[in-house]
Formats: sequence, structure tokens, C-alpha cells
Amino acid sequence: MPSLKDLKNRIGSVKSTRKITKAMQMVAAAKLRRAQEAAEMARPYAEKMEAVMGGLARAVGNAEGAPRLLAGTGKSDVHLLVVMTAERGLCGGFNSTIVRLARTRIAALLRDGKTVKILTVGKKGREQLRRDYADKIVGHIDLSDVKRLGYSNAADIARDVLGRFDAGEFDVATIFYNRFQSVISQVPTATQIIPAQFDAPEGAEEGGAQYDYEPSEEAVLEDLLPRGVATQIFTALLENAASEQGARMSAMDNATRNAGDMIERLTIEFNRSRQAVITNELIEIISGAEAL
Repeated sequence: MPSLKDLKNRIGSVKSTRKITKAMQMVAAAKLRRAQEAAEMARPYAEKMEAVMGGLARAVGNAEGAPRLLAGTGKSDVHLLVVMTAERGLCGGFNSTIVRLARTRIAALLRDGKTVKILTVGKKGREQLRRDYADKIVGHIDLSDVKRLGYSNAADIARDVLGRFDAGEFDVATIFYNRFQSVISQVPTATQIIPAQFDAPEGAEEGGAQYDYEPSEEAVLEDLLPRGVATQIFTALLENAASEQGARMSAMDNATRNAGDMIERLTIEFNRSRQAVITNELIEIISGAEAL
């Protein structure tokens, strides 16, 4: 049975931990508001750009002049998985859910005899994946010094991915991230970015082509597709940032509550132990008095 001093020290330690988790919860709540606003503001732009490029891709079809980013290499032998996680932990299962989805995809590709290459964005994803797939990690992008995500960060990642594609290092590229829904709900998502895939624009079946493009659909797509890749990566980064802060806020709230429950249990145990010590001392005093 622990002594009174041990119990008192443990109560003090848990109280200190509760202060830290409460502070982290408040910081995450403040960051979440800004990150959520940024993610929600980026969604309409990304959706509209995808609709425009989808219409262009539909017009171009499988023509010989179609850009490689749209038509692909004609093969799907080598897959590049861009796994985007956080630089820090203490955010519940945020990082693990992304890595789990990536692991599932890796296992499926390897079963099909495909070659897998991994590009990690964020330290936590690299730490988990290199335990089993260290030989498949071909690069890492460190964002630990970035205080506020900007389009330039996504553009740097896009240049890396596009450079590898132009060098013939892979045939298909997919990004993995968490899509923000709410503080308690983040959805692990996998999106193929090369070759580009678009949903058919609404009204395309009935109305046909809605715009005439100059100089040509192929030329416009050639310029837009690299920007589209950067936009998809930027959207994923913003969704990840909001999801990370939401997950951290929820995790720190649970930790604060658990610390409070532990303090209550330890306080009860401390009081009972102190009462037992006082009772034993009284019994010893009374027994000594009677012996005299």
C-alpha cells in the first residue's frame, strides 16, 4: 500500500498534468477556429477548379494531344503514396488513422504485384511507416518550422511530386489525409491526383460543352493541371490542419477529464489512508494508557 507521502506526490503530479492538458486544449481550440475557417474557405475554390478541369477533361477525352497528367503513362505498375500526417503527437488517433489507410492500400498494391513508393509529409507518418516500409520511403517533407500553412507549401510539395512524375519514377500518385467534418469526426481520405480524375460536371450530359476555350482545351489543361495538383495538395493540407487541431482538442479534453477522475480517486484513497493512520495512532495511545 502506498504511503501518504507517495499519494500526496502522485496527486500533485496528476494536478500538474491536468494543467498542461487543459492549456493544450485551449490552445488547440484557438488554432482550430482559424484552421477550420481556412479549410472551409478553400473548399469552394477547389470544387470550382475541379469542375472546370473536369469539363475540359471531358472535352479532351482520350485524344492523342491530351496532357500526360490527365492521360497518365498508360501503365499502373508504380504507385507513389503521399502520406500527409502531423509533425506532432498528442492528437488522439489522427495520425494512426491516416497511416492505417495507407498501410491497407500498400498491402493491396503489393498483393497485386505493384511497386510502391512512399513520400511522407509530417514526422509522425514517417515514424510509423518506416518500421515496416523503410525501404519504400523515397522522400520526406518537413513542415515542422511552418507556423501557418500557405499555398507556397503545397506548391513545393507539388513540384516534388511533378518532378518525380516527369522523371518517370511512378505511374499513379495518391494523397492520404484526414478530411475535417467536426471536432470529433475526421474522415481518412485517399485521393488520386495523377493521372487526374474528375467527376463529370453537372449538366454535361444534357447541355454538352458550355464554353469555348482558346487556344485549345489541351493547351489550357496543360497549364491548369499542375495548378490543380497543387490545389488538391493545398486543400488536403488545410483539411489535415483542421482535423489535427480538432483531434488534439478532443484528446486533451478527454485527458483533462481522466486526470480529474484520477485526482478524485487518489484523494479518496489518501483520506482513507490518513484516517487509518490516525486510528492506529489512537489505538496505540489508548493501549499504552491502559497498560499503565
